[in-house]
Amino acid sequence: MSGRDARDRAPRVKNRAAAAVQITAEQLLREAQERQEPSIQAPRQRVQDLEELSEFQGRKRTEFEGRIRYSRDSIRAWLKYAQWEASQNEFDRSRSVYERALDVDPRSSELWLKYTDMELKARNINHARNLFDRAVTLLPRVDALWYKYVYLEELLLNVPGARQIFERWMQWEPDDKAWQSYIKLEERYNELDRASAIYERWIACRPIPKNWVTWAKFEEERGQPDKAREVFQTALEFFGDEEEQVEKAQAVFAAFARMETRLKEFERARVIYKFALARLPRSKSATLYSAYTKFEKQHGDRAGVELTVLGKRRIQYEEELAYDGTNYDAWFSLARLEEDAYRADKEDGEDVEPTRVREVYERAVANVPPALEKRYWRRYIYLWLQYAAFEEIDTKDYDRARDVYKAAIKLVPHKSFTFAKLWLAYAYFEIRRLDVNAARKVLGAGIGMCPKPKLFTGYIELEMRLREFDRVRTLYEKFLTYDPSLSSAWIQWTQVESAVEDFERVRAIFELAVQQALDMPEIVWKAYIDFEAGEGEREKTRNLYERLLERTSHVKVYISYALMEVSVLGGGEDEDGNEIEGEAGDPELARAVFARGYKDLRERAEKEDRALLLEAWKSFEQQHGTEVELAKVEEMMPTTRKRWRKADDGSGALEEYWDLIFPDDERDANPTSFKFFQAAQQWAAQRQGEGEEGGLSYEPPSDSDEDEDEDEEADGVEQEPEAMDQDE
Repeated sequence: MSGRDARDRAPRVKNRAAAAVQITAEQLLREAQERQEPSIQAPRQRVQDLEELSEFQGRKRTEFEGRIRYSRDSIRAWLKYAQWEASQNEFDRSRSVYERALDVDPRSSELWLKYTDMELKARNINHARNLFDRAVTLLPRVDALWYKYVYLEELLLNVPGARQIFERWMQWEPDDKAWQSYIKLEERYNELDRASAIYERWIACRPIPKNWVTWAKFEEERGQPDKAREVFQTALEFFGDEEEQVEKAQAVFAAFARMETRLKEFERARVIYKFALARLPRSKSATLYSAYTKFEKQHGDRAGVELTVLGKRRIQYEEELAYDGTNYDAWFSLARLEEDAYRADKEDGEDVEPTRVREVYERAVANVPPALEKRYWRRYIYLWLQYAAFEEIDTKDYDRARDVYKAAIKLVPHKSFTFAKLWLAYAYFEIRRLDVNAARKVLGAGIGMCPKPKLFTGYIELEMRLREFDRVRTLYEKFLTYDPSLSSAWIQWTQVESAVEDFERVRAIFELAVQQALDMPEIVWKAYIDFEAGEGEREKTRNLYERLLERTSHVKVYISYALMEVSVLGGGEDEDGNEIEGEAGDPELARAVFARGYKDLRERAEKEDRALLLEAWKSFEQQHGTEVELAKVEEMMPTTRKRWRKADDGSGALEEYWDLIFPDDERDANPTSFKFFQAAQQWAAQRQGEGEEGGLSYEPPSDSDEDEDEDEEADGVEQEPEAMDQDE
């Protein structure tokens, strides 16, 4: 490192700030272009006489000879030499150079083309012909030589000669463009029969669908439709009737049908389309189906259009199912499509078999979900149900429908999960077949294998429709033995017994229900209380409320209890239609329940529930009480007050909240300040009564600045209790 020169190192840039004068890349390029030195041009040499010309030519020839001696295989050097000789009108020397170059590389097509161009420019036609003849003999696969040769003869109006050249070319079986050029030559001179014969030779050489279609189109355009049909028929016979062969010849079928359509032969076109589509699978004939659909929309009737659209949609659904066999939505769409087609044929009076519909359903139900999870089976099971419904409703094959139900039930893994809708659908199918015992056996087997609330409910509903109340009771007993926590089941059972007016059994069921560990006990208690209240049993209803209050002291229970005491129970109409007056309530008992509830909630410090209770009590007094009782309740109503407390995050900061302040609590906690605060409220009320502005307000202020200013200007009497709250 110490031996390196310090000048070899890159200079260190100390000041990395931007330069004061900035320059763009465009300015750099422009400046470089302006400072570029002019290129060196060779001096122009003027030839004054023949001696100088000979000297110049000799010097150039020596130079060219030196180049080709140095790089003999460089065709560029030979071409430049020959072109220079031609520019000096030394055509013999130029030919000599070309011939020497051909000795080096006789297969260079560029060399042959330049050689012929030189002869043509010098108007040496025969020399050019001889060169083309030599070139195409040596290089028959170079199309450019043939094209140039034919163009030369046609330019000289030597059409037989051009035709002879094409015949020599066609013996080598060139590509399609060469055949098309030969045909266009004959068309230009209106030799259409010759062109047709060339088409036939072309097809024999390259029998692909595109060439068949081109030949048939040529025959149609020259006014020979019978010949065009013959061409298409020959093509179809050539390709054959197998699936792979028809798939390869789809373009021929489509072109044949389009030609018949242009000739107004619509039935012929329809037969051609149907012939091809009948031999092709749906997944391989999408393009042909599209053409057929367009044809039917333009020239077909309604039935034909519907049939075409049906086929197109079949292809679409089959492609989706080929990608994913468990796409049950696609199976539903395909099955519905086949069902609609079957029904349409039946309506038209045709004697059709539901083979295609059954095949779709059998293929669909064969795609069993891969996992034993119910969410994968939800859509799948509807395939079985729809299959059975089709057999029952459309085909009237009841035995087959029964077999479908049995196969579905056998397939479902009932130990893991089941589907009540499947069991119920099977049972109602048997009911429709007037076989009640079979339906009961089905539902009984379902309950025995996999009991489920929905299955019990469906079985009970069936027996209720049959008015078999003993069986309904037995089912409810099994149902609640299976799961005694279902509150809805207990209530439904009591509704059944109420319908048959067995009220003692209803009470017994309710007593059993309230002793269970229910999922929603509140609805059972409510139903029990509503039942006794509806029967006009006030004492029993009161006992139920007392039992309920032993379990829970919720505010809604107290409110409902109090409203029960003041309401009219019983009443209605007797058998003769006469109205029966119910038992009137006692407001004092209701008021006692409100007071009891208020006391209980106050002991448990439930401020929100106390406020709800007081609101209900106030509404009660407004309807059933006196002004004195109403004023007493209003004195107990809480007010809102802003307070501060420590935040729950442990930071020790104070947060603001709104608290409910009850007069009872204030009276017991701070009797002195409460009297002062009460006097302040009276003074504020007096000022408001006199129409003066100001006064006290303990409602939560709004967020506007004006409300904040008004609160700050309020009387100072309010600030002392707030200060006390802050101290607390």
